[in-house]
Amino acid sequence: RIFFGKNKVMMVALGREPSSEYKENLHKVSKHLRGEVGLLFTNRTKDEVDEWFSKFRELDFARAGNKAPYGVSLDTGPLEQFPHSMEPQLRQLGLPTALKKGVVTLLSDYEVCKEGDVLTPEQARVLKLFGYEMAEFKVTMKFLWNSETGDFQKLMGDTAEEEEEEDDDGSDE
Repeated sequence: RIFFGKNKVMMVALGREPSSEYKENLHKVSKHLRGEVGLLFTNRTKDEVDEWFSKFRELDFARAGNKAPYGVSLDTGPLEQFPHSMEPQLRQLGLPTALKKGVVTLLSDYEVCKEGDVLTPEQARVLKLFGYEMAEFKVTMKFLWNSETGDFQKLMGDTAEEEEEEDDDGSDE
């Protein structure tokens, strides 16, 4: 089973400290629930899970803040994939559009983004409306907790997290 949800809710369910944890060392897992994370519960071995996730990749729509891997330009002309009611929304996103005989029409060529641009929310929305999937969704395992032994293992992480852990370990040097 995979759980994605509010990190604070998952922290409470697992236990925030040793006295409130559901099982031994689960409070160590809840300390690391930051950002976009999920929990995977499985009977499979670490190697099996690693192998599956190393091959798993899905294209997804880019979000604001992502870098554009390639440039996208739209040509002048009718945009027949959009109903007439979407024209104001497209114009609000910055596209030079108008209704001509009830058909949404792009009045001039429009460059949505250049290769390497950091996408704005408007650019990300335009790319999604036109079906450009520029992001890659993948899963990275960062921690492992074994329910049989209660062992908690850090598989990978960033240095900012490690520095925070060192500050939180209670040593008064």
